[in-house]
Amino acid sequence: MTVSDLPVVGQLLESGAEDRVFDGLLLIGPVLIVGIAILGRSVITTGIATTYVLFFVAYILYLGVRS
Repeated sequence: MTVSDLPVVGQLLESGAEDRVFDGLLLIGPVLIVGIAILGRSVITTGIATTYVLFFVAYILYLGVRS
């Protein structure tokens, strides 16, 4: 069983941008938001959110420079 075999995740990956990293970032974002909503705002959750946004922006810039 792979990740793409899961009911919702498989459909999202098939309709995505055909880029596993970008699709993964899009899937992790809502999970991250729910996690922060449950855990509340702290130094750790702020650090995780900041890291996510920086990685997302860096990856988009990398794709822009690469093409």
